Amino acid sequence: MTNKKIVSANSMLIITDHSSYQDERNPFFKSMQYGIEQIIGSLVNLSHPIYTFEVEMIAEVARRLRENVQKVIVGRDEAINLTLVAVLCEGHILLEDVPGIGKTTLARALSVSLGCTFRRIQFTPDLLPSDVTGLSWFNQKLQEFEFRPGPIMSQVVLADEINRATPRTQSALLEAMQERQVTVDGVTRPVPRPFLVLATQNPIELEGTFPLPEAQIDRFLLRIAIGYPSEAEESAILERFRLSDPLPELQPVSTPDEILHLQEQRRQIRLEDSVRDYIVKVARATRKNQEVSLGASPRATMALFQAAQAWAAIHGRDYVLPDDVKQMAPHVLTHRMMLSSQAQLRGRQPEELVAGIVDTVPVPVES
Repeated sequence: MTNKKIVSANSMLIITDHSSYQDERNPFFKSMQYGIEQIIGSLVNLSHPIYTFEVEMIAEVARRLRENVQKVIVGRDEAINLTLVAVLCEGHILLEDVPGIGKTTLARALSVSLGCTFRRIQFTPDLLPSDVTGLSWFNQKLQEFEFRPGPIMSQVVLADEINRATPRTQSALLEAMQERQVTVDGVTRPVPRPFLVLATQNPIELEGTFPLPEAQIDRFLLRIAIGYPSEAEESAILERFRLSDPLPELQPVSTPDEILHLQEQRRQIRLEDSVRDYIVKVARATRKNQEVSLGASPRATMALFQAAQAWAAIHGRDYVLPDDVKQMAPHVLTHRMMLSSQAQLRGRQPEELVAGIVDTVPVPVES
């Protein structure tokens, strides 16, 4: 019995027979296209193709989440879209901006919209690692030790003012962020999935803070700066919050299981070899730049790859364009780069260098 697969091509459902379409002389094989670029023959050769309805599902869920968050957050389309990219990649976000512009509100609105559990950790110099991960305590009634989970054992964790904690406490996040597990007293426990850490830090007030080590900064998928609202947006904020805070009334529009499914589908977003090579060249160019003392790591290359996939998916495409890579590069690479002392003296910023690198690396074009 031959294997059959249902695929979607140009809004039509076609049942393809693997044995009959392997022959490239078949005119049907040559004529039908999947999506925009790929013919059915290339789809048949994929072990896990992503179907049109799956891409549409990702875009639809992203739209629902965006609109739901915007019931609380006025404007800020790009910041919200970037948080959705992190959700699809199950990556972490570094929110670096001045106080009072909605970083905490964005994190809370996102967790409610996702239907996920939420915990907030206020980082202070006296915070201990066990305050983050949890601890084992002796239950005198049962005469045994019991584990009391810390706030890190939640699906969405807001690490507020993360740079105010000591390096010892900051390092308590490393295992959870990278391995999605927590080890306490020699016992390793998985964190609930999906798992997302949103860490905030104030780039202006640095007195009494502990800069994040490069090993930890590299584990944040994206760095997002929300920025001040426009005059019209600030006026809309006053009107929206005039009578009550809309956040407590916010309802979930997705579920953790749905998000986990979409994360798997995001992995199937296609990249042509030329686009993949373009990502590698952009990352490697940061290491060769004379104004950069520490360039992007291979983890950063992988992050750019995944973020470009997610950006394409939330815009309803099952393939990645070079423009997706250009869009994601500043948010993925800038916080991972260390400028040379000469570049710092000249007042250069990582954003400028990334923009220059992206402009100089040749963009792949269709042959």
